Amino acid sequence: MAASFHLFFIIFLSGFAAFPIFSFVYADANTTQHSWTPINHHLYHSGEGLIEKIKSLVHRHPDKLTVETIQAGTKDYKADITVVTYSQNWEQSGDKSKLRILLSFGQHARELISSELALRILSALGEEQFPPEMDPASLHDTLENVVIKIVPMENLNGRKIVDAGELCERRNGRGVDLNRNWAVDWGKKEKDYDPAEEYPGTAPFSEPETQIMRELAVSFNPHIWVNVHSGTDGLFMPYDHKKSTPDGLPSQRMRELLDELNVLYCSKRCLVGSGGAAVGYLAHGTATDYMYDVVRVPMAFTFEIYGDDKASGADCFKMFNPIDQTTFKVKADCLTLITFHFHLFLPFAVYQRLKDK
Repeated sequence: MAASFHLFFIIFLSGFAAFPIFSFVYADANTTQHSWTPINHHLYHSGEGLIEKIKSLVHRHPDKLTVETIQAGTKDYKADITVVTYSQNWEQSGDKSKLRILLSFGQHARELISSELALRILSALGEEQFPPEMDPASLHDTLENVVIKIVPMENLNGRKIVDAGELCERRNGRGVDLNRNWAVDWGKKEKDYDPAEEYPGTAPFSEPETQIMRELAVSFNPHIWVNVHSGTDGLFMPYDHKKSTPDGLPSQRMRELLDELNVLYCSKRCLVGSGGAAVGYLAHGTATDYMYDVVRVPMAFTFEIYGDDKASGADCFKMFNPIDQTTFKVKADCLTLITFHFHLFLPFAVYQRLKDK
């Protein structure tokens, strides 16, 4: 794999040096009114339409991709989450020596760009569509010893509400913020707490969506977790619930990696560091803090990949999503390239993989 170090985990940043993509609109901004800018349906699929397109893509590449739908809930509220798995050799897909990556998109319903980027990454994994800077042969070689699970739309129920016209909705289908429903520091409320934005549910994992994601993470046991959002441009690591980062080698390596990405792709413009310190507010009960502290994922990140700092607080579609084709394409290409920029992730991930044996 040494020959392929130049291309590992591209997830979000291929053109940052050329395009200043980091503005300063916080993803948790108080935006409960209706949006002013309508969804651009020439650029964005509906939630259900995107899932169907992803399933069609997977079925064209059974040698590399598989798809499953995981369901949970009660008679009063149910959730379906689609999970796509990439592996070049299905007989070895359970091999613990392989690097395991778990990517989640669309946790907040109004952040449409997040799930569109999942589709773009899957198109590259299926070798159908590549950013201009990506070499398909190198990508194939790089991914030989990698298994990737992608959740393209964690919050389909909430997304249906957005598709119906409530463009500022970020919560799930019964009003719970899925990124406040995890167990680490759950339920704590800051002075500016707004239940229309951050309602954490009645208990940790009260929601079927977070139950599914927890079980997926525990069973897959990834080396790398990335939760993809929009609303600002930032590269974040634990912790979200306090203004500090963890101690030890994993934390040190995560920070070094984010600093490298900031230099390479963002001209040092990116917000970098712990979510709680870099963003400017604390978030309690988040997925990334749980992945790091409880699931013990060695490298756990939240990537925020777009934000319009000039948009009105009520103009949610414009605030959280590119509205023109040029910006949309730049973001999609950047994120895809970063997702596979493996040479930055590999040294520590290989070390952790050896510990698994």
